[in-house]
Amino acid sequence: MYVDSILKHKGQDVISAGPSDEIIAVAKLLNRHRIGAVVVREADGPVVGVLSERDIVRGLAEKGQACLTLRVADLMTSEVVCCRPNDSIDDIMALMTERRIRHLPVMRDGAVIGVISIGDVVKRRIAEIESEATSLREYIATG
Repeated sequence: MYVDSILKHKGQDVISAGPSDEIIAVAKLLNRHRIGAVVVREADGPVVGVLSERDIVRGLAEKGQACLTLRVADLMTSEVVCCRPNDSIDDIMALMTERRIRHLPVMRDGAVIGVISIGDVVKRRIAEIESEATSLREYIATG
């Protein structure tokens, strides 16, 4: 099972914010789309960061309510960890666990083609396990 199989099921929408956007606007964007992170880039330019709910919570803890008027560039994670469509689900799970990250932009030829979350990975892995279990039950029943 590979990253591209996750994108086929969830879609390839990429919700982005600009580095100069205010945190409050991005918090509303996250809420509206019911997502946990946005890719940070200028227009359709290269990825310069990721801003997650965790980054916003960290900003609130450090700056209080003033955090909401900060810019995305002030709180975003600028060391972006990405994956490719042909990366295996097992490798992605290990990477997310090791790096303690929940969202990965999916890159192809230098362009973002989607974003996957740990929830997407777990959901796909569970579906794979359920399919294997069903196949085994059918094999045993007909054996």
